[in-house]
Amino acid sequence: MTRGLARSTARRPSSSRTAGVVALTLLALSALTGCGDDEVQVRPYDVSAAGRQQCAALIDALPETVSGKKVRAVSGPAYAAAWGDPAIILRCGVGKPEGFDKFSACQRADGIDWFVPEEVFEDQSADVLMTTVGRSPAVDVLVPARYRPTLGPMIDLAPALKAHTTATTPCR
Repeated sequence: MTRGLARSTARRPSSSRTAGVVALTLLALSALTGCGDDEVQVRPYDVSAAGRQQCAALIDALPETVSGKKVRAVSGPAYAAAWGDPAIILRCGVGKPEGFDKFSACQRADGIDWFVPEEVFEDQSADVLMTTVGRSPAVDVLVPARYRPTLGPMIDLAPALKAHTTATTPCR
């Protein structure tokens, strides 16, 4: 099987509102990491009852390293994990990403579809909040700009995601 990143050719109209929402989301999420603390602080979020068991299994199956960064302790939700400093943060059981609709482009890496907001896809200096598409429960991963491009985390997380989330409808 070849590993790689394929962009859908589908385009959706961009808007300054979407760009603003993405920027605010990334800013809020980037504030979640502790500055050099041993534990990464992740704000609590709701996980559906249906997703809790799969999320717990996913967290247990995650790799010790992502993009060459070692796992770190997380304080906060039970369904979150982190690697490196600044932290790459994974959250399991999240909702539909802001700005995602039927016109959104997706990236596929090692059999997992991801939504990466178009506004940050090509800006290698921006942090990226990428979210699985067509998987239940959904997972998002905050990748600090320092670790871009995002292909490393996508590939490293794919085996656990395939084993512990359910494929639903693939992104078009």
